Amino acid sequence: MAARIMQAAKCPTDELSLTNCAVVNEKEQQLEQHVIVRNGAQKFVFTLKTHPSMTHGSIGFSLPQRKWAGLSIGQEVEVTNYRFDKSRQCISTMTMEIDFLQKKSIDSNPYDTDKMNSEFVQHFNNKAFSVGQQLVLSYNDKLFSLLVKDMEAMDPSILKGKKGSGNKIEIGLLVGNSQVIFEKSESSAVTLTGRSKTRESRQSIISPDWNFEEMGIGGLDKEFSDIFRRAFASRVFPPEIVEQMGGKHVKGILLYGPPGCGKTLMARQIGKMLKAREPKIVNGPEILNKYVGESEANIRKLFADAEDEQKRLGANSGLHIIIFDEIDAICKQRGSMAGSTGVHDTVVNQLLSKIDGVEQLNNILVIGMTNRPDLIDEALLRPGRLEVKMEIDIFCLFRLPDENGRVQILNIHTAKMRQHKLLGGDVDIQELAIETKNFSGAELEGLVRAAQSTAMNRHIKASSTVEVDTDTAEKLQVCRMDFMGSLNNDIKPAFGTNQEDYASYIMNGIIVWGDLVSAVLEDGKLLVQQTKNSDRTPLVSVLLEGPPNSGKTALAAKISEESEFPFIKICSPDKMIGHSEIAKCQAIKKIFDDAYKSQLSCVVVDDIERLLDYVPIGPRFSNLVLQALLVLLKKPPPKGRKLLIIGTTSRKDVLQEMEMLDAFSTTIHIPNISGGEQLIKALEHSKRNKGQHFSIGIKKLLMVIEMAVQMDPKYRVSKFLSLLKEEGRLGSDRFMAI
Repeated sequence: MAARIMQAAKCPTDELSLTNCAVVNEKEQQLEQHVIVRNGAQKFVFTLKTHPSMTHGSIGFSLPQRKWAGLSIGQEVEVTNYRFDKSRQCISTMTMEIDFLQKKSIDSNPYDTDKMNSEFVQHFNNKAFSVGQQLVLSYNDKLFSLLVKDMEAMDPSILKGKKGSGNKIEIGLLVGNSQVIFEKSESSAVTLTGRSKTRESRQSIISPDWNFEEMGIGGLDKEFSDIFRRAFASRVFPPEIVEQMGGKHVKGILLYGPPGCGKTLMARQIGKMLKAREPKIVNGPEILNKYVGESEANIRKLFADAEDEQKRLGANSGLHIIIFDEIDAICKQRGSMAGSTGVHDTVVNQLLSKIDGVEQLNNILVIGMTNRPDLIDEALLRPGRLEVKMEIDIFCLFRLPDENGRVQILNIHTAKMRQHKLLGGDVDIQELAIETKNFSGAELEGLVRAAQSTAMNRHIKASSTVEVDTDTAEKLQVCRMDFMGSLNNDIKPAFGTNQEDYASYIMNGIIVWGDLVSAVLEDGKLLVQQTKNSDRTPLVSVLLEGPPNSGKTALAAKISEESEFPFIKICSPDKMIGHSEIAKCQAIKKIFDDAYKSQLSCVVVDDIERLLDYVPIGPRFSNLVLQALLVLLKKPPPKGRKLLIIGTTSRKDVLQEMEMLDAFSTTIHIPNISGGEQLIKALEHSKRNKGQHFSIGIKKLLMVIEMAVQMDPKYRVSKFLSLLKEEGRLGSDRFMAI
């Protein structure tokens, strides 16, 4: 548009004079939202409003605007349209000098600059401001004069989690997430409180330099980063640009994972870290009510404040956060509860209508938490609702608290002890982090509590009553011995690898009595390397078969131990005694489900025929368990996960008839000792390990050998050893070891 010559005039109403806008007639269609007013050599940018009382060809200014621009009533000015570059001229931070407009209205009441900032941004949203500009603000029925001191532009790099460069600008556009800082003028008597009176407060809804460790969170930095970049980028950037892109705010996040992985802690800190209304935290079961319609009413109450504010302020409404703990309690699959009253179904319907219904709310963020995402209604998980689904998974190598993560978590939980000098000087957090492999955050916290209890127990008097020894209690110190004692006796990892699971199987070590044993161990190493390195075979399975007591389970345990996989479990029939067929299938399936959650896993399926309840009399076996094992042995792990399965059996012929051998990638035979040289190696190995000696006369030895030779070849070795035992030449413990 070419420049127009217009006459300066008064602002037509007091209400319009408080908008910081110039006013023109509604028929001035050539003029756009923002204009440049030229007074001589000087240029001033104004935002326009329309009013029918303005005459055609005139432009109205308030008194502060006329003073700032040096305009007089009736003066001719040149007016041209102005368009903001919203990638460079959106205001990040604006500093305002504030004072009472009239001396008679001075009072000593404190004014909260945080609330003042919120109202200012809502009232002047999408308005033009310039450094040096004067304006009037109405707040709490008081009029304040304001002077724009300086402005900083919003930097798009904040979307990448970086801090803005803070470039100074002379002319800027105030947007919904701009930050206004209020400072007293030198002679001002106004009393200010709140963060917005200093430069510590930033415009971002997320603090890019937030310290998670100080907030009590360790080992979850990646999860926080992923959530922020996915869920809050649209709320950080100017809303006008988001609207031009056709983007929409994410309105829901689902955090899921096993107990103790930090879901509730993460949701709580998200609420604290965002510049939003106080989060509403509700447990899922609290929503339910026995009276008809009350459960749905409880859902509506949670969204009432956000609904009211959106009606009043529209796009300028603040963010309302609603956190549902155990959301699966109220959002089960609709129609899944036979014979129910349908309360769960109507609660789900009510929640869906509030998040993404016909009159949807754009100023909400719903955070749901559960360890059973499979129970939640599918409609709630589609895009537009709880669309950001984050697995807080303590199994994965890249999500299991690694050594650095464990150091962070232990530092958090021991911070107060260090502060009050109650932590012993011999406690090495780095050492504890190394020793607590596969511990979740909750288990690390439990370890610290257990160590504290152990330390306090030393200062309790042993008498008829429980009393604290006050003489020594003042010298209380939680030392390394307390942590190590708790680590060995009290706290064990619920997930990942528990060394006690397989240590009992190899307590006597592996006796390499021949090349066959060495070959089995070498083959085991190759299978481990294949599982780790091959992308074509994410599932590797091997069956160790051989006669009873040939050491199959010990070899399987040794291979799994040397793999150093983060998840190792032994599926053994001795842990399922008394289980029904269904319960046994569920227990086996849970072991495999847990294994799928680790990047590298090893599952030892021990004594398969016992798991199947096989007995040769009949014969009898559990077809339900057989079918479950056949499916699980062939099922490939999820993408990005690798699984090694080691099975053991003494009845290869039975598994062949059951068509289970084909489920394994390969089969390795584990033989018995069948020769004198092998026996001597086994005895020599046992002698070296035990440090014991034995002797037998040659005549007696020949007699024992001849007796053993008379037996069936399959039983000669066992008969030979039993005869030696009867002679008392070797202790019974030696034979158990062999």
